[in-house]
Amino acid sequence: MKKLIFTLIVGAALFTMNMTSAKAQDYKNAIGGRLGSANGITFKTGLSKGAMLELIGNFRSTRGIDYFRITGLYEVYNPINGAAGLNWYYGGGATIGSVRVKGYEGDIYLGANGVLGLDYKFNGAPINLSLDWIPTLQLTPGTDFYIGDVGLGIRFTF
Repeated sequence: MKKLIFTLIVGAALFTMNMTSAKAQDYKNAIGGRLGSANGITFKTGLSKGAMLELIGNFRSTRGIDYFRITGLYEVYNPINGAAGLNWYYGGGATIGSVRVKGYEGDIYLGANGVLGLDYKFNGAPINLSLDWIPTLQLTPGTDFYIGDVGLGIRFTF
């Protein structure tokens, strides 16, 4: 069952990458890194007017807890008047991954996410920056609310 859910999420993400470009931001695709409490890679692609899909693969190892997660977020973009290239966005999504606590067997990690952030595309340069907050409702291996991960994304746009 877990493999089926993972396959469906990845399939839906790949399918949406071929949709039309977003209009609120000044780029169609972007790939780069995300620095926060969990560092990793990030890819954004335009879905429709004013919306993007962001995929984040991150990892963390601290105090005997190791995990790897893939997060998919649907983000709605809104321009900030008077600030060319600057948008604010909000949305939601899901996380799937693995978690291992020192001394215990590993387990599947599932969570529901929200997102709120700022996105800036430099005029004339293929560089994009974002600063966002991603709170998470952890569903497995135990139910918990994580107040959020604040991260800085630095991406190459194309």
